[in-house]
Amino acid sequence: MKKIDLGGIKVNQDLYEFVNNEVIPGTDIDPESFWQKFEKSVEYLAPINKSLLKIREEIQRKIDAWHLSKKGKPFDKTEYLNFLKSINYIVEERESFEISTSDVDEEIAKIAGPQLVVPVDNARYALNAANARWGSLYDALYGTDVIPGEKSSSYNPERGKKVISYVRSFLDKIIPLETSSWKEISNFIINEEGLVLVANKTNKNLKNKNQFIGYRGDKKNPSSILLKNNNLHIDIIIDPNSAIGKNDLAKISDVVIESAISTIIDNEDSVAAVDSEDKIRCYRNWLGIMKGDLQIEMNKNGKKFIRKLNLDRNYTRLDGTQIKLHGRSLLLNRNVGHLMTNPSILLKDGSEIPEGIMDAFFSTMCALHDLKNKKNSRTGSVYIVKPKMHGPEEVEFTDKLFGEVENILGIKANTLKVGIMDEERRTTVNLKECIRRVKDRVVFINTGFLDRTGDEMHTSFEIGPMIFKGEMKKSLWLNTYENWNVDIGLSCGFSGKAQIGKGMWAMPDKMADMMDQKINHPNSGANCAWVPSPTAATLHATHYHLTDVFRKQTEIKKREKAKLENILEIPMADRPNWSKEDINRELENNAQSILGYVVRWINQGVGCSKVPDISNVGLMEDRATLRISSQHIANWLHHGICDEEQVINIMRKMAKIVDSQNKDDDAYKKMSEDFNSSIAFKAACDLVFKGREQPSGYTEPLLHKRRLEKKSTH
Repeated sequence: MKKIDLGGIKVNQDLYEFVNNEVIPGTDIDPESFWQKFEKSVEYLAPINKSLLKIREEIQRKIDAWHLSKKGKPFDKTEYLNFLKSINYIVEERESFEISTSDVDEEIAKIAGPQLVVPVDNARYALNAANARWGSLYDALYGTDVIPGEKSSSYNPERGKKVISYVRSFLDKIIPLETSSWKEISNFIINEEGLVLVANKTNKNLKNKNQFIGYRGDKKNPSSILLKNNNLHIDIIIDPNSAIGKNDLAKISDVVIESAISTIIDNEDSVAAVDSEDKIRCYRNWLGIMKGDLQIEMNKNGKKFIRKLNLDRNYTRLDGTQIKLHGRSLLLNRNVGHLMTNPSILLKDGSEIPEGIMDAFFSTMCALHDLKNKKNSRTGSVYIVKPKMHGPEEVEFTDKLFGEVENILGIKANTLKVGIMDEERRTTVNLKECIRRVKDRVVFINTGFLDRTGDEMHTSFEIGPMIFKGEMKKSLWLNTYENWNVDIGLSCGFSGKAQIGKGMWAMPDKMADMMDQKINHPNSGANCAWVPSPTAATLHATHYHLTDVFRKQTEIKKREKAKLENILEIPMADRPNWSKEDINRELENNAQSILGYVVRWINQGVGCSKVPDISNVGLMEDRATLRISSQHIANWLHHGICDEEQVINIMRKMAKIVDSQNKDDDAYKKMSEDFNSSIAFKAACDLVFKGREQPSGYTEPLLHKRRLEKKSTH
């Protein structure tokens, strides 16, 4: 691919032209001046980036050596803690402080609700996610297993009745009436005192009249009633002419609720971007959203239409003044971490640019358009989630990087806000000091328990074999880690200022289970938690109506704080005596997860997939889940729980099963037809057999190498 020589750097021609011809127009940036400053900035930042990665390697070598020196001896927690402090793995915790981030949008600071995560390389997904701020509760319930029974292609009135009953009961809980139930309401009237609900020919009032916010249509015959609970809006749609409304006592045709309050547009774990072609596609979609002109042509039931970004929603208050509510989710951009490089730009010495530096500059340049039109951030901020940072020094480097971006692009200091993914062990144990390094721009901490589990295994690789994957969720370190994150966030003043987030629900078809389990996230004090789809966002939003998170945070501040020593409880198997059958089943489960994900990543460039597990339950897999499965097998190989021949036989067996599971995909290329020539199969094996030597157990280096190999054969 042709490169433009700018003296100190060489930039892929397509990327260079994309920035100059698509990103910069409409901003105040001079292209020539930008590239000159960018070159100097990269020259300054890249060596720091490289040195931080060397520190990671040095620390890991010391930890490995320590564990090896203690082989056969009882594990001493105090000795281990002192050792980690002596190598600066754990830094000294300084005085208390509170964050001072300013210009934060209310979706981050004041509203607790679901956070959707979608890959940026898929324009349709990105557009749907931006539009997922509002969702039909009727549709979300009708189309999922939350309502028991079979779903048919045509409307089932009996199932519809169950949905309506469910929603009415939900409204009784969150918007109660003084007397009566929402199930008995037949009419809505708005008078000078507010909302009047008619039931059994008798006027009824809301228990809390302030929950009525506004309406659409005529006061005597409103088409929509706007309500509010826990800072979240509910829109009761009234339409006697609709298929649902005409048979409804109150003529309610739908109940639409605020759903994905915020969304992470992801450049990282859920995408497969390995070169300039891929990166341009990612940046272009983000640019379209930031400009507000992203649109795609859709085909539904033989009819073509254009899907665009939603407009804001307008209502009328009781006093006649107008209300404008945001029609779109507040968008954050997840950049890549510090590890990976990208061939799109070559440095003076011929090495590739650290991809995180490139992401910071170009995703922010795209966001300059929004700083002008303020359709995403009303406060003039750019939100960047930064993953896979190891400890305070790396967080400090991110702060330095963002400062460079602000300086070169001519925007005020701390315009770029940072979200810290608390998903690496060295960040967890130093979380307070990590936050301190970015206290003027931090808006987010999130427990990425999947990556965190992968790092847990890799960090303590030499101590012994790890417990079964399924046992990890019940382990002391993991539960303490989740509480520790909330405790530290609250002690640093996050409540009412920033997000404390929790991880992804990984089973998109198991919404009934999600409804049972994921209420634990708001109850834990988290004011956002990740969901895999707009439908899941709508359903999870109901949890934030049932739990006042900010009140919960006040209660949690009073509890006994999580203990560091419990986080350092290593999930090693104590004298494992597992049966051959149990070992094989665990290996098969891991192998299927790896193969099902990798085959799409390598062959089709799909970075996030719904992969059936060994029980045929579809799980959302990304590089974080891949990291766990590959590190787990690598650990067992290293400690003799299994051997290479056993693992390769299982990989071949499960590859055939994965091939079978994908038989209906016309674009799918089988691995089992020729294992020796299947790049995807070889990539999956690399992740296992070379897993021990991968930096921090990350999967990206091997995946990128094999994907580039695959692309070169096209």
